Amino acid sequence: MIRVVIADDQAMVREGFGALLDRQPDMSVVGHAGDGETAIEVCRRERPDVVLLDVRMPVMDGLQAARALLHAEVPPRVIILTTFDLDDYVFEALRAGASGFLLKDARADDLVQAVRVVVAGEALLAPTVTRRLIERYLFQEPALPPATSSLDALTPREIDVFALLARGLSNAEIAARLTLAEETVKTHVGRILAKLGLRDRVQAVVLAYESGFVSPGRG
Repeated sequence: MIRVVIADDQAMVREGFGALLDRQPDMSVVGHAGDGETAIEVCRRERPDVVLLDVRMPVMDGLQAARALLHAEVPPRVIILTTFDLDDYVFEALRAGASGFLLKDARADDLVQAVRVVVAGEALLAPTVTRRLIERYLFQEPALPPATSSLDALTPREIDVFALLARGLSNAEIAARLTLAEETVKTHVGRILAKLGLRDRVQAVVLAYESGFVSPGRG
């Protein structure tokens, strides 16, 4: 059972999202919070798998809460809730280690899928959003530590996977493109991150652009 906490200062959002997720056979909403400070308290008590976290909340905003949650001994997956897909808070939260973000006007099935995607260990970044995200990273301060190895360390098949990962494709989409099992793609992604000394898929995408392997205007 996927345990979920919802933190948003709008009661209607909390209740609506909560009712939707509670109806899923594999999910249980174990807590609600109206501000960042309460969200941290609820998460410490309930130890959820996923936290839906609004970026703009009273007492403590979502960015501060995300940083605290992601530095916990057993951090939950954090999905940032936002009204605007280019909100500065979103980029800072992704830098802090959030798994992705979701617009508040997302469709019901997108919300449910988002929770399942991040629990599976994937980043929640659509290709169009990925492109804008990368451009923001590239033209602001660097977000990446130096890679521990060059792309030359990757095998030809890992290069194929890396190219599609850099476009924001999910493991399932990469598997379909390359005619591979999804579990095989997951293994390749894990090896790519390990070889390049990267934390997650977001950093892998950034490296692809910074290294010139992928260009913002192509693909």
